Order: sequence, then C-alpha cells, then structure tokens
Amino acid sequence: MRRSFGLGVLILVVLPLLLAAQQGKSGVDWRPLLWLIGDWTATGSGKPGQGSGGFSFHQDLQGHVLIRKSFSEYPATAGKPAYRHDDLMIVFPAGKDLRAEYFDNEGHVIGYAISVSSDGNTITFVSEEAATGPRFRLTYRKNSERTLTGTFEIAPPDKPNGFAKYLEWTAQKQVAK
Repeated sequence: MRRSFGLGVLILVVLPLLLAAQQGKSGVDWRPLLWLIGDWTATGSGKPGQGSGGFSFHQDLQGHVLIRKSFSEYPATAGKPAYRHDDLMIVFPAGKDLRAEYFDNEGHVIGYAISVSSDGNTITFVSEEAATGPRFRLTYRKNSERTLTGTFEIAPPDKPNGFAKYLEWTAQKQVAK
C-alpha cells in the first residue's frame, strides 16, 4: 500500500517536471508536435508518379525551432527522367501560434499556419490566401506511435478552399540506434 502511494506521489511530482522539460530552455511548447520528431521513411503516390523518400523533424537552435528536411525520389517515366525533390521547413513560434516557412530545390517558398486537432493526432499546415497563385495544405495523421499518413493538397486561386489531393504517402518512424 505504501509503495503504490509513494509511486503515485512520485508520478504527481515528476510528471509536471518532465512536461515542462519538453518546452526546453527556449520556452517553446513543442508537446503538440513531439510525435513527429524523429526520422521517417516514406512511400507514396500522386500525380508525379510513384515515389519514395524520407523526412525528419528535429529541434535546432537550442530548442527555438524545429527543422524538417525532406526528400522524394521519383523513377523515370516515358516522358520524364528520374528526379529528386529536396525541401527544408523551419517551424517556429509566432506569439501563441506555430508557423512554418518552407523552401525547396524548385524555388518555392511557402508560409504556413499550423493547427493541431483536439485529439493531437492530426497536424495541419495551411498556406495563407494569396491574390494570385494556389494555396497549399500539408497534413500529417498519426496512425500509431511509429506510423503516419501524409497528404499534400492544392487549391486553385479561384477556389482558395477547394483543396484537392496532389500527393499521399505513408511513413514509418525509424528506431533510434
């Protein structure tokens, strides 16, 4: 009886300290995105064709930002040679919100607002409405502790909320060595 009471007290004291430590020295609360942190291997399909690749989310700048690095490799098709897509995203706090800036090897730069579902299992990045050009939505859905489903959608300029799926993939989190 005393042992379980002591364990309960220990949990009540240590758990808040562990959760506070997740904010790190930066004061940024990364808890809603913690399940994304790590290295992922992905396979998927979409209009560009079958592809494979990977991505990672890691804290940087002493916990002040998250860095996502991603790549996709696409095999040659009848009309197109094989190619590789590389991108970098920086996730950062903006007041009480989280935002992201995306850059890729094709010259795209996209600003995103980030939202997290009430159950914490879906993280959505949505670009701002622009006077010209499409809008973008990137979504990660947690399937289990080590798997997720991702989608990338595009909305045409004349229908800024008319998102249509462009790419879809599944990913498996790599076990730390």
